[in-house]
Amino acid sequence: MTAPDRDPATAPAALPDFETLLLTRPAPAVLLATLNRPAASNAFNTQMARDLTRLFEDLNLAPGPVRAVVVTGSGTRAFCAGGDLKERHGMSDAAWFAQHLVYERMVRALLNYPLPLIGAVNGAAYGGGCELACAMDFLYVAETARFAQTEVTLGIIPGAGGTQTLARAVGERRAKELILTGRPFDAAEALAWGLANAVYPQDELLAAALATAEAIAANAPVAVRQAKSAIARGLQLSLADALRFEVEAYNRTVTTADRREGVAAFNEKRQADFKGC
Repeated sequence: MTAPDRDPATAPAALPDFETLLLTRPAPAVLLATLNRPAASNAFNTQMARDLTRLFEDLNLAPGPVRAVVVTGSGTRAFCAGGDLKERHGMSDAAWFAQHLVYERMVRALLNYPLPLIGAVNGAAYGGGCELACAMDFLYVAETARFAQTEVTLGIIPGAGGTQTLARAVGERRAKELILTGRPFDAAEALAWGLANAVYPQDELLAAALATAEAIAANAPVAVRQAKSAIARGLQLSLADALRFEVEAYNRTVTTADRREGVAAFNEKRQADFKGC
């Protein structure tokens, strides 16, 4: 469910420290979260999964000034190489199951996050890294980005949402081909198949993603959250039920001060100053 809209003043503005994530605020209402394990091609281990879970669960409860989030990887080689197989080597079945529960919670934290979440895929996104990318609202990717769901080549299947989110992005038949073969695909294919929204040169990628995040953050926060919710939830419903859900989401914006501010700003020919309430 979408978290209730909250007063940004109820949360501290300071950015927390994480072992595997680097957080910066390139604009007042935009958070940049960088996966920061470059020596391991930003593969996520148990700690990174815990860090991502905590980050997005905490942002859900208390967003503070943040109105949009961009996720990228450190360096230029990899966005995220997937689950850290060195950490997993020799794991017992019980330990594997226990770790996967952490990964499941991480994916839920991303998929349930109510604010806009943009991926800036700067390199390889393999296995769980591809699943992480698919959990974003939309993706901008570097020309050098490559994707793959390689799990079947390791004796498992995508278990962090990949069988569902990739199919929703590229369609059932394409997802079956990619997941059952495990073959990589490039940025141009990701764009053509609907996984990526745009492809940029490596040195332009992050600026483009941040510019879009800033454009979104300038809009009415309640309206943005309700629009995201209506799209995501509506696609899981029949058209008739989805239309009813859309009206419910719409009605939540009518009584806001931001709705009145937006109409006033339009008529006064000025930039709206949205407060998120």
